[in-house]
Amino acid sequence: MNILITGSKGQLGLELENLGHQFPDLNLFCTDKFSLNILNLEEAEQYVLKNKIDVVVNCAAYTDVNKAEEEFKMADEVNHLAVRNLGLIAKRHNIKLIHISTDYVFDGNSSIPYKETDATNPQNAYGVSKLNGEKALLEINPKNSMIIRTSWLYSEFGNNFVKSMLKLSKEKESITVVSDQIGSPTYAKDLALTILQIIPEINSDDLQIYHYANKGQCSWFDFASAIMKISQQNCEVLPIPSSAFKTKAKRPKYSLLNTDKIQHTFNLEIPNWEDALRECILKG
Repeated sequence: MNILITGSKGQLGLELENLGHQFPDLNLFCTDKFSLNILNLEEAEQYVLKNKIDVVVNCAAYTDVNKAEEEFKMADEVNHLAVRNLGLIAKRHNIKLIHISTDYVFDGNSSIPYKETDATNPQNAYGVSKLNGEKALLEINPKNSMIIRTSWLYSEFGNNFVKSMLKLSKEKESITVVSDQIGSPTYAKDLALTILQIIPEINSDDLQIYHYANKGQCSWFDFASAIMKISQQNCEVLPIPSSAFKTKAKRPKYSLLNTDKIQHTFNLEIPNWEDALRECILKG
C-alpha cells in the first residue's frame, strides 16, 4: 500500500516516518509544504495519481494557537481549505483518508470526557479553523475515511510542551504552570503506531470520527511536575490559575477525550499518559 504523509516534518509526521520500517507492507511517501502544496487541488491530485497513493494521512496543520488569532486566514487555509482538497481527492479516487484534528473543537465546559458525538463549540480561532476542516470533510463524506481528534501532542521531535519544560528546567530554579486546565497528553509515537496499525482495517461506507489520547488525565501543572520527576530535574513547578497566565487565545478548561470508540473498533490498548511520557523522556 502506498501511503501519503502530509506535514511529515511535524511531530506526528516524523513519528510515522520513524516507525515506517516496522510495516514493510506500507510504502510511505513523506511530504511537506515545500515538496507538495495541498492548497493546490490539481497539484495534490496529480501527486496522488502519479504515485498510485492508496491512503492519505493528513498531518499538515497550522498549529500556533496564539498566532492563529491574528492569522486566521492562513490557519483556515491549512486547517480547512487544504483538508477539503484532500477530501475531494479521496472521494474522487476512492482513497482512504485519515485526517488529524484536535480537542480544541470543544468549549471545555464539560466535566466528563468528550465523546465523538458531543457538540462542538471552539473558543479560539485555531479551534474554529480545525472545525471548519472537519465540517468540509463531513460534507464531502469520502468512504473509508476518518477524523482522529487528539490532544496535548508531544514527541522527541519538533516544538512541544515536554521539550519546553526540559529546556526551562535547565535555565530556571522554578517555573509556574497552569493547574486548572484538564486533559490528557498524547505521545505522538503512540498515535503514529495506532495509525499505521489500523490502516489495513479501515472499512466504512462514510466518514468516521474517533478520539485518541493517552489514558488518564492531568492538568498542565501535573504534566510539568511529571516531566521534572521523570527527567530528575530540580526545577520547582508552581501551580497558577489560568487567569494569572494571559494568552491571546482562550484555552478550554477541560478537554479530556473519551477513547472508547477507537479502542473497541480496532481492539486497541492505549498506554497511560505517565508511562508514555516516561518512554519519551528516557528514550530521548
